Amino acid sequence: MGGAFLDWALEAFSGYVAADELYEGPYCVLSAVDNRHYKRILYAVLDHDPTHDDIEAFLGRLKTALDERNLTLKGITTDGSALYPDPLRQVFGDVPHQLCTFHVIKELTKGILTAVAKERERLAKSKPKLGRGRPSTKDKEARRLARKSQSIQQKISDLFQDRFLFVKRHLTRAERKRFIHITRGFPPLRKLREIMDHIYALFDRRCRTQTALGKLKKLRQWVRRFTWIGETLKKVFSPHLEKALTFLDDKLLPATSNAVERGNRRHRKMQKSVYRVRSKVCLEGRIALDMLRESHAESRDQTTQALHQARRGYT
Repeated sequence: MGGAFLDWALEAFSGYVAADELYEGPYCVLSAVDNRHYKRILYAVLDHDPTHDDIEAFLGRLKTALDERNLTLKGITTDGSALYPDPLRQVFGDVPHQLCTFHVIKELTKGILTAVAKERERLAKSKPKLGRGRPSTKDKEARRLARKSQSIQQKISDLFQDRFLFVKRHLTRAERKRFIHITRGFPPLRKLREIMDHIYALFDRRCRTQTALGKLKKLRQWVRRFTWIGETLKKVFSPHLEKALTFLDDKLLPATSNAVERGNRRHRKMQKSVYRVRSKVCLEGRIALDMLRESHAESRDQTTQALHQARRGYT
């Protein structure tokens, strides 16, 4: 895209950028988007998996565009990929780097659900072995084992059907009552819900990063005591979690890279409906056209409003 488009994209630059990569078959699309105004600033289409050199060159283009207009980058948000930290340090120095909280919480919730799945597997193995057919009315022991097996199977079904209650951010009164019912007799499962509540509390905008890091330290000590969890919550000890708390000290720094994801969703939808055959030139043209339409959206809205006003005046 030319300088005119960059002038439009950066005319109300917020200072905060989201950078991400989109894999489209054998190609990779790098994008940089204003993370508050949701304007795509730059893009690059690669015919190979990106390397640190590719990311550094892409970020160098962004820095050049900002320097030419005397603009300053105040913060950048990326996913948890290892592609970005080193190139960011090389190009922008110590600019605040925020990891997308959505990606971090996604990994943590997967760990909680994995722990619940393992508990279901343990319950399935504890079911008593029954003989074939319906137990005789005279065989009280067989009937007791059948009731026990049915009860365990019902518990397994409840834990599967309502597994979302372990990771949902806020539970209603009815959902909390249901959660207490399905975890009755399973204190470790209730601990999983408490751990998830503490994880969500880390990302509360009302506290500062230093406070959140103190909470994280206590949470890690607490999780370490639960040896039965095993490797399912190892993401709690990931250094990515600290980087995902950077936004707490800057109220304007977006916590997620949703700005890029919006453009990617629009691109995927257009790819499915228009371009079945993908090529590097095709991808570049599709994104360029999308950006051009976006830059003209404001003038199109003004034209539409003027036409509506004129039509109302004649009727």
